[in-house]
Amino acid sequence: MKKKKHEQALFKAALLAAVKYAEGRGAVKFDPTDSASLKLLYCYRLLVHDKIIQPLPEEQVAESSMRHRLAMWYARQLPPDDPLLQ
Repeated sequence: MKKKKHEQALFKAALLAAVKYAEGRGAVKFDPTDSASLKLLYCYRLLVHDKIIQPLPEEQVAESSMRHRLAMWYARQLPPDDPLLQ
């Protein structure tokens, strides 16, 4: 699993986009007190269910690998000259 230079920033933006997608789809309504880990797990499972991202093998599902998967999903949506991809 190759990490990008700005993967933490990519993950934060990816989580915001995934939460917006999940809430816009009407699948969930997150509370301000919900943890990032809870949002990550729910959004990852929803994106896999909707066949937007490819699932990880079940034995590899961990917070770090889900963070990476969401960050890479979001990175593919950005234009090539985006500062987060540099």
